[in-house]
Amino acid sequence: MAQEKELEGRVAVITGAGSGIGKAAALRLAREGAKVVAVSRSDDEIKQTVAEIEQAGGEAIAVAADISKEPDMKALYEQVEKSYGRLDIVFANAGINGVWAPLDEIELDEWQKTIDINLTGTFLTVKHALRLLKQAGKGSIIVTASVNGTRIFTNTGATAYSSTKAAQVAFTQMIALELAKHKIRVNVVCPGAIETNIEENTEHRDLERVKEPAEFPEGKIPLTDGKPGTSEQVADLVLFLASDRASHITGTPIWIDGAESLLLG
Repeated sequence: MAQEKELEGRVAVITGAGSGIGKAAALRLAREGAKVVAVSRSDDEIKQTVAEIEQAGGEAIAVAADISKEPDMKALYEQVEKSYGRLDIVFANAGINGVWAPLDEIELDEWQKTIDINLTGTFLTVKHALRLLKQAGKGSIIVTASVNGTRIFTNTGATAYSSTKAAQVAFTQMIALELAKHKIRVNVVCPGAIETNIEENTEHRDLERVKEPAEFPEGKIPLTDGKPGTSEQVADLVLFLASDRASHITGTPIWIDGAESLLLG
């Protein structure tokens, strides 16, 4: 008799599912039986994610949406309800690095774009999921923050990005307490250096003018002698937090960085 998969019958919304950590999580949760709703602004990327899930025998749908736009997020959960009639897991993962520059050079629209996507996008992703999660009687929300703004503050110029990441931790802890009576758990993962393409969306500008010199021991990631982690390792953590194995864990930040942030912070 085949062993039942850990997330059999559950429905998971994953934002930023077109690449990196979000895609790895979508594939991992689908392998454990979850029906995945893959969300991204890039329609082509999430269609590829869905195709890979289906080729592996899983079930998924693609929904193109901008997490910073409330009409998009309302439409997303309408589609979830129409397609599956329930929701169990939300992985609020989508985000950008944005512009990293001296504070007096960051333009308001650059600051605002990072806030809109990383923080307001997380708020909208979670807010509009609540009706379906409450109907299910329990659920798991997982937010992707970062070591930046939570343990590491030496990446000069990443002010907007780090502010959103710190705020995501506070957001997670606030709503974990609020939603506990509904049996909805809320946790936040804080990755360090992970092999993804998020750096392609980062603009570095004039940082040499303001960056403080710092000397670190050889090897920036002690556990792996400098080698970055993988999206799949973060996906394994997301699976654990989404599963019943984490049934007594809520309001908790978890750093997944090979001790990088302990060294560099």
